[in-house]
Amino acid sequence: MITRRNLLAGTVATVALAAAGSAFAQSKTLYVGMNGGNFERTFTQGVFPAFEKANDVKIVVVPGTSADILAKATAAKDKPQMHVMFLDDGVMVRAVGAGLCQKLKDSPELGQVDKGARMKDDMAVGIDMGMTGLAYNKKMFDEKGWAAPTSWMDLADPKFKDKVVFQSASASSFGLHAFLMFNRIQGGTEANVEPGFTKFRDTIGKNVLEFIPNSAKISEMVQTGDAAIFPLTPTGVSTLKEKGIPVEYAQPKEGSVVLMVAQCVIANNSEPELAQKLAAYLLSAEAQEKALATGNIVPSNPGAKATTPEASQKLETFHTNMKTAVVLDWDAINAKRPEWNSRWNKMIER
Repeated sequence: MITRRNLLAGTVATVALAAAGSAFAQSKTLYVGMNGGNFERTFTQGVFPAFEKANDVKIVVVPGTSADILAKATAAKDKPQMHVMFLDDGVMVRAVGAGLCQKLKDSPELGQVDKGARMKDDMAVGIDMGMTGLAYNKKMFDEKGWAAPTSWMDLADPKFKDKVVFQSASASSFGLHAFLMFNRIQGGTEANVEPGFTKFRDTIGKNVLEFIPNSAKISEMVQTGDAAIFPLTPTGVSTLKEKGIPVEYAQPKEGSVVLMVAQCVIANNSEPELAQKLAAYLLSAEAQEKALATGNIVPSNPGAKATTPEASQKLETFHTNMKTAVVLDWDAINAKRPEWNSRWNKMIER
């Protein structure tokens, strides 16, 4: 028997289900391209959840190297599958030049970011400030009685024969940075890499145990005693140390190389307003404090503070090293990069 109470309850349930269904239908998904590993873990666990909750949105990471993400964005340029992407600064210059990014909207958060992190015309902006310098196997150095490295040319020291691990310059920003600093030391510039290509094989190249496409194998190679010294960032070193890997960072006297991970909103994406809102949030002190605490992502917003004395010390050291960091000429690099990649693969890694 259907009573008025049952009818009313049924009506309320129907309305509730309809409301829930409507809310579910309105929930949106944003796709963000970025490096996997520490970056993906940091943002999915420590940064994105607050934005997802506040905006009833699901954020899905599309993991890959900067080159991978750029290739995906290029292939889908006419109908973008991603909304925001994180790329190494040099790769981001190429993305902007290819028309893959839309200008970031002016916002209080954008105004708070260091000027040096804002790329030309605000088409992209730094979200993680970094640098490539030298890292070394502290356990091995202590056992051998070796002093910490002080120069990029330490990679060519004969005592490191078959103990240098070098990321491929054709596939990795770390490897490219190290090669270009070697090139500068030999008298070259980003517009003239002949000194580097001419002298690399008979100097650093003689010591290289293995050229690796990225840094994923370094932790294993340090633990097995295969790797003594290699290019890496302070953030990369901190991440390895947190896993118990005995490594330390060393700032070369010639300077480290500025390595900024930048974000851009992808042009013609399906959710432009929400994507811009996410990009602004990721520049906020709140979001960048979470990224620093969760994954040692160095803030571009100076308002972001470290939560522990140890993290504060890391930031202070980082800013000290940034005073001697080198900014590369990415216009010159990108104009010749395909040619360099071919030469590297044929001359150096063959």
